Amino acid sequence: MTKSKITAAALAALTLAGSLVITSGSAQAHSHWGTGVGIGFAAGALIGAAAVSNAYATPVYVAPSCRLVERYDRWGNVRLIRVCDY
Repeated sequence: MTKSKITAAALAALTLAGSLVITSGSAQAHSHWGTGVGIGFAAGALIGAAAVSNAYATPVYVAPSCRLVERYDRWGNVRLIRVCDY
């Protein structure tokens, strides 16, 4: 398992546990499942976004690999052309 999969599984478990803890209040005639689940999903989304945003904080620069290739022009002359792979 990669680090991101472990983090996602932990956040999903935390979200589920948070929504269950919030809804286990005193006994009343109506349910508060909607509020608890909503708060749990919102907290999970915020924590997940914060965890993922750190993974791509620094840009990665990859230098292109370039080489010289012999090409012929329309008159049959050999030219060296620089070809780069990005």
